[in-house]
Amino acid sequence: MVAALLADLFESHRAHLLSVGYRLTGSVGDAEDAVQESWLRLAGAHQSEIEDLRAWLTTVVSRICVDRLRSAAVRRESYVGQWLPEPVVTAITPSSTPDPLDAVVRKQEYRFAAMVVLETLTPPQRVAFVLHDGLSVPFDEIADILGVSADAARQLAVRARKAVAHTPPAVPNDEHDAAVQRLLTALGSGDISAVAAALHPDSTMIGDANGTTATAINVVGGADRIARFLLGLARKYGLDGSTDTPSVDLEFAVVNGQLGLVVRWSVAGDWPSTHRTRVMGFTVRDGLVWGAYDVANPAKLSGVHLG
Repeated sequence: MVAALLADLFESHRAHLLSVGYRLTGSVGDAEDAVQESWLRLAGAHQSEIEDLRAWLTTVVSRICVDRLRSAAVRRESYVGQWLPEPVVTAITPSSTPDPLDAVVRKQEYRFAAMVVLETLTPPQRVAFVLHDGLSVPFDEIADILGVSADAARQLAVRARKAVAHTPPAVPNDEHDAAVQRLLTALGSGDISAVAAALHPDSTMIGDANGTTATAINVVGGADRIARFLLGLARKYGLDGSTDTPSVDLEFAVVNGQLGLVVRWSVAGDWPSTHRTRVMGFTVRDGLVWGAYDVANPAKLSGVHLG
């Protein structure tokens, strides 16, 4: 009975813990692993010593995520190209069994542009900022998690706050959808002027494939350069209606709370036959696409749940 009650209490905090893990690491898999590990630690803990279960679990997940962040920082040293967070992708039509993370990432601070900015922070800055500004965890507790003084934790959060200050706020869904649809329509037409006109003058595109498939190795900046690159991808994967390209399936999806695109394709001659996937996320500003994010590394697509 006690074990069943403890399990029920833990499940009531699962969505919160997943959201903490995801925002701290930018990884769906790492967030899920951290939550599972927190359950194992809870099961082995003395319950009488836990005054606030939610706070205790948040601290445990945060400590686990600090280790995950440091491990990711080492992996990034040998990573090919740019590093993006893992997207959380769900179907346009809500599922009868919704993904716990899907509701969470519809909040402003989990939109893809906001998650991309978090990837530019050092692990200690990210932890201090997310825990204090996002969850109101006191700096003395953050200091204990990071192994630094409270003043040092406070300064880490200040530096992180400055870095994320210029992240554009998410626009209403109707405005976002219209801008994305306009860009995709332009890509389908093959008209480079129309594609450029659908992009913000200060737009950037970031690709993440770790050398597994074609995408931008470096950040692409400016409407004209991005238009040329996107049209190149469109021709390669048949998005412009070409008939001599691999079989491609396009599906609109919700990417971190707003309209995005899932592209699946297979290449003739592959044996055994394989289907490849990439996820496109977008950020809109002033009615135009300001950020385009091409996540094509299969290792970063564990958050794609389309049913």
